[in-house]
Amino acid sequence: MSDHSWNSSGSDEDQDPELGQPVEFGGVLSKWTNYIHGWQDRWVVLRKNTLSYYKSEHEREFGCRGSLCLSKAVITPHEFDECRFDISVNDSLWYLRAEDPEHRQQWIESIELHKAESGYGSESSLRRHGSTLSLTSAASGFSATSTSSFRKGHSLREKLAEMETFRDILCRQVDTLQRYFDNCADEGSRDVFQRDKVVEDDEDDFPSTKPDGDYLLNNSSKEKLCSQGTLKEVNGIDFKGEAITFKATTAGILSTLSHCIELMVKREESWQRRLDKEMERRRRTEDAYKAAVSELKKKPHYGGPDYEEGPNSLINEEEFFDAVEAALDKQDKIEEQSQSEAKSRTLLSIPMTPGDSHSTLSTHRYSTKPHSHASSLSSVELVSAADDVHRFSAQVGEMVQNHMAYSLQDVGGDANWQLVIEEGEMKVYRREVEENGIVLDPLKATHAVKGVTGHEVCHYFWDTNFRFDWETTVENFNVVERLSDNAVIVYQTHKRVWPASQRDVLYLSVMHKVPSTNENDPDTWLVCNFSVDHDSSPPTNKCIRAKINVAMICQTLVSPPEGDKEISRDNILCKITYVANVNPGGWAPASVLRAVAKREYPKFLKRFTSYVQEKTSGKPIMF
Repeated sequence: MSDHSWNSSGSDEDQDPELGQPVEFGGVLSKWTNYIHGWQDRWVVLRKNTLSYYKSEHEREFGCRGSLCLSKAVITPHEFDECRFDISVNDSLWYLRAEDPEHRQQWIESIELHKAESGYGSESSLRRHGSTLSLTSAASGFSATSTSSFRKGHSLREKLAEMETFRDILCRQVDTLQRYFDNCADEGSRDVFQRDKVVEDDEDDFPSTKPDGDYLLNNSSKEKLCSQGTLKEVNGIDFKGEAITFKATTAGILSTLSHCIELMVKREESWQRRLDKEMERRRRTEDAYKAAVSELKKKPHYGGPDYEEGPNSLINEEEFFDAVEAALDKQDKIEEQSQSEAKSRTLLSIPMTPGDSHSTLSTHRYSTKPHSHASSLSSVELVSAADDVHRFSAQVGEMVQNHMAYSLQDVGGDANWQLVIEEGEMKVYRREVEENGIVLDPLKATHAVKGVTGHEVCHYFWDTNFRFDWETTVENFNVVERLSDNAVIVYQTHKRVWPASQRDVLYLSVMHKVPSTNENDPDTWLVCNFSVDHDSSPPTNKCIRAKINVAMICQTLVSPPEGDKEISRDNILCKITYVANVNPGGWAPASVLRAVAKREYPKFLKRFTSYVQEKTSGKPIMF
C-alpha cells in the first residue's frame, strides 16, 4: 500500500461553505475483489455523501469503477482485523482495508461525517441535491410519460377515442329518443283521458247513432281529438331522422369495436410471442441455475474475505482442502491444454539449426576424469570464484557448503527421511516439521535423467529467460538486482489458489560449480535459491511473504562409448538431488500444505526435466 494513503482537497469545488459540507478525501485502500484476485489496492474518494473507487489515482479521468451512496450505509469495523472495515448499502457490500488502524479510524470518522452532513430525508437535502425538482417534474410529467408509453398502440388509442365520440353521440340520441317516447306516453295518456271525457259529454248531449247501434261523435268532439294530434308535432322531433342517425351510430360503434378487436388480437399474438420468449429464457436460466447449483455442490465456493485463509476463517479444514484440490485440478487442465497447443505449434514450426550459447564438443573422448576445463567451454562455468564476488558472497558460500554437506547425505540413519512417492527413477522424501502451527516439512527428491548434463539442468533452472517455459505456478516475476553473471535477486509472485492467500517470495538465486576433489568423481553443479531482504521489494498486505531455501544439485555421469565413437547424449546421465525448505507463512491447514507438497513437487520435477530434455535434444552437449 502506498505511504500516501490519505489526502484531502480544500478547493472551492470540494467544499461548500454555505452548506457546511465536509471536504473531499481520497487515498489508497485495499478492496476485496473476488476469491481469485483477493485484496487489490484501489484509489478511494469520499465526496459529497458518495464513496467511489478507481483502479488508481491516475485513472480518475476515466470514471469510477463503483460508488456507494452513504445515506443508508452501515459501516462495520472488523472484529479481529484492526485494519479492515466493511460498508454495506442494501445488497452492496464492500470489504476495505486501511494501511493501519489509525487510517482505518480516520476513514470511518470521515465517512460517518459525510453521512451525517448528507441530511438524508430532509427538505433542505432535497433542495440541495435537486430532489425537489425531480419530484415536481415527476409529478407534473406523469401524463406526458403515460402518453409516450402508448406510442406503440397509436391505432388502438385512436379507435378508443372514436368510441368515446360515438358514446357521446349515442347518449345524446338516446336522450332525444327517450324524451320523444316520454312525450308520446304523456300525450297518449292525455288523449285517452280527453277522449273519455268527450264521449261522456256527448252522451249527455243528444248523441246520434247509426242504424247498427254505434255512436257517432259530433263535430265538437272531433275537433278536440284533432287538437290532441297536433300537440305531437309541437315537439319538433324528426323521429325518422333520429332513427337513421341512431342506426348509423350503432353501426359505427360496431365497426370500431370490430377494428379494436382485430388490433387486440394482433396485440395478443405479439404478447404471446414475447411470453414464449420469456418462458424460453426462464427455462434456460433455470437450467443454468440447476447446473450452477450442481457445480457448487461438487466444488464449494464462498464469497468474501472471511472465507479465505486466516486464523479466523469461517471455512473449515475439510472445505478448505476440497477447494484447494478443485483449484489445482483446474490448473492442471489448463496446463495440459497449453502443453498440447505448444506441441502442435512445435510440430508446425521449422526446426532450429544446432548451436546456441552452449559450447560445441566435437572431439571429446571418455577418460578417467570425465570433466575437465578443456571440455567445459561455457561462459557461465568459466567465471571464477574470484570474479563472482558481491555483498552476499559469504552467505552464498555458507549455503553451498551446507547443501553439499547435508543434502547429498543418505536418507537412512538419523536423517529420519520418509519415502512418500516412488515413480521410476524418482523418489520423494519428507520430514514432518512444524513451528508455531506452520508446516515446515523439508522435502528431498532424487531423480536420474538420461541425455542431459548437470550443467544444462542447472542452466535452465537458474536462467530467468526460461522461467515461464516450465514454471506454471508463477504469476509474475522480475529481477530486482543483478549481483554478478551468476547471481541475481528475484521477486516472484505465485498464482493464487483460493481459499489460500497469494504468496510472494524475494530470493537470491545463484548458480555455482563445485569441482570434484577426486579425478574419478564428477564435478557438481548446483543452483541455490534462498530468501533475502531488499529495500525495493518490502512485504505488502496484498501477498503473504514466504521464505525459501531451495537447491538443485546435479552431477553428470558419463559411460564410455564403444571403440572410438564420440560421446553422445545416450552416454550421459544426470543425477539430480532437489531439496526444499519452505516456510509458507499464513495460517493454511497443515493437512492442506502437506497434500499440496506431495502432489505438486513430483509433478514439478518431472515437468522440468522433460522440458530440459526437449530443449537440449539435438544440440551440442554442455558440460
